[in-house]
Amino acid sequence: MMIKSEITDLNTATGVMRTYVHRPAEAGQYPTILFYSEIFQQTGPIERAAKIIAGHGYNVLVPEVFHELNPIGTVLAYDDAGRDKGNADKMAKSVEGYDTDNAAMIAWAKQQSWHNGDFGAMGFCIGGHLAFRAALQPEIKATACFYATDLHTNVIPNQPGQHSMERLADISGELLMIWGKQDPHIPAAGRAQVYQQLVAAGKTFTWHEFNGPHAFMRDEGDRYDPQLALLGYQLAFDLFRRNLK
Repeated sequence: MMIKSEITDLNTATGVMRTYVHRPAEAGQYPTILFYSEIFQQTGPIERAAKIIAGHGYNVLVPEVFHELNPIGTVLAYDDAGRDKGNADKMAKSVEGYDTDNAAMIAWAKQQSWHNGDFGAMGFCIGGHLAFRAALQPEIKATACFYATDLHTNVIPNQPGQHSMERLADISGELLMIWGKQDPHIPAAGRAQVYQQLVAAGKTFTWHEFNGPHAFMRDEGDRYDPQLALLGYQLAFDLFRRNLK
């Protein structure tokens, strides 16, 4: 499916948020996916991933996750300086800010002629966590989380009772949780903790642990695993086909 790409600047409770829109070029109404980047925002790999999703018949919204902390259009490099800045931004923004970002994107998409009424979410790394966070929104019917960081910890700023794992009762859609067993950021004990809490909460989810490192979906650098990436996309598309019109 051919696609088109656009930019929109959305007003949120914490400031203007640049959002990249990738969607089918063919006229019609399609489900909308909120797609969350790593700490580096919309890099080349994230843009290409968003276009892959759009090419399968979805409107894809990629927000600048740290829009409050950077000039509009900021993209951090995959180097030490970029990593340090992104990690600092992660520690400077509270999870409640992502909730209002999600609400702004959902409200905007509902007004677009190309949106069919159904929403999903997907993300990599911190974006996996932010997709999980998006699942708290009642409109989100299906969420694909790839090596979601900091779910098993409580390091991202939040108010009491607002950590994402403390809000499981608000998740109504289906979750797809994908992990790399060689990911140092999310050790086996951390993954087990998340799994046990999802089971205890009675959530609908599938769980996949691959023999892969952190960022195996990123098609740049020496951690990229094309075979695992294709499998990950297939699992996500299956999730979306089953839950979104």
